[in-house]
Amino acid sequence: MTSEKLSFQGHSGEMLAARLDRPDGPHLATALFAHCFTCSKDIPAARRIAARLAQAGIAVLRFDFTGLGHSEGEFANTHFSSNVEDLVRAAGHLDGLGMAPDLMIGHSLGGAAVLAAAGKVASVKAVATIAAPADPFHVTAHFGPALARIEQEGEAEVSLGGRPFTIRRDFVEDVRGAKLSEAVGAMRKPLLILHSPVDQTVGIENATEIWGAARHPKSFVTLDTADHLLTRAADAEYAAGVIERWAARYIDLTPPPAPADVPEGVVRASESDPRGFLHDINAGPKHHVLADEPVDFGGTDLGFTPYQLLGGALAACTSMTIRMYARHKELPLDHVSVDVTHGKIHAADADRAEATPQIDHLHRVVHLQGALTPEQRAKLLEIANKCPVHRTLERTAHVTTELAEEPALAAG
Repeated sequence: MTSEKLSFQGHSGEMLAARLDRPDGPHLATALFAHCFTCSKDIPAARRIAARLAQAGIAVLRFDFTGLGHSEGEFANTHFSSNVEDLVRAAGHLDGLGMAPDLMIGHSLGGAAVLAAAGKVASVKAVATIAAPADPFHVTAHFGPALARIEQEGEAEVSLGGRPFTIRRDFVEDVRGAKLSEAVGAMRKPLLILHSPVDQTVGIENATEIWGAARHPKSFVTLDTADHLLTRAADAEYAAGVIERWAARYIDLTPPPAPADVPEGVVRASESDPRGFLHDINAGPKHHVLADEPVDFGGTDLGFTPYQLLGGALAACTSMTIRMYARHKELPLDHVSVDVTHGKIHAADADRAEATPQIDHLHRVVHLQGALTPEQRAKLLEIANKCPVHRTLERTAHVTTELAEEPALAAG
């Protein structure tokens, strides 16, 4: 993923700061992301979701609403309707870049703004909300006693997320007058609603109301134990994965074919977040896995470690080789699985005088199920040592293989 800074004019002429996250590979679609109330484009959930979608070929524009983050303007002069207009302006800017948005995603009040704006952006084919309120007026519940002062005195300072914000009467009147249910009903675009049943900021009943107002096609996915801001990396990754797979039903995310001169394509590892170790590993345009490190090593434990991927390659190749032989010889092999563990051993233990003092040791346990004779089981163990990945690794690593105990046959 490559990320570039850009800016565009917001609803009142001030310049809004934005970040455009582009895929490393083919650009298949464009998404417009709206952040939560008083947040910014750079909160962890927004960064993670944008990174994950970029890995799927979806460019993502995320920007700071007027008066927030790095954008110009006074937050006190904004309201819900101005957020909606900022979104429409953002969509227009993307259109001018030749990247009219196919997908709109909104988080919290940004989700409500997306629902109100989507019908005004003709290019949008699908809409997704995360923890969105069904009524923008819901946000005033967090103003506490200041709400009365705002309505009586015209403005008051409110602490939101530990930061002071000036909220004016215009804002309260604007969210009070917003008719979101009407906009949702008239939107006529596929809708995905993501919400946590334990959200303490915007209750799950809001998802129910949005669902009731929306027309089909509409989908709901629960985020289980996630908090409102999706602060856990795993929750943001899951939400992004769901959005990607759901959007593919309405947006063509078919990548171009792999180069004809690369039979099995190129395997590319690309970091998802430079502050951690999470990587996307893509084999050509079709296949994708995650690589990471455990939390104890500074990772987020969302994917295979590199050595687990190495062990997986050996295990899979071993199993495939055994299956190929059993199929050719018509052996009664019902199922095969292979366990691989990795460690280090002294060179002397491997009986290799030329080896370094310590070398990699990959230990396999082959599990065979079926009515096999002892001779057939022994032959399949022999075949395991002929797997191509084994032969490659044996040039630099010491590989040992053992056969698992034959499972006892069930009585009767």
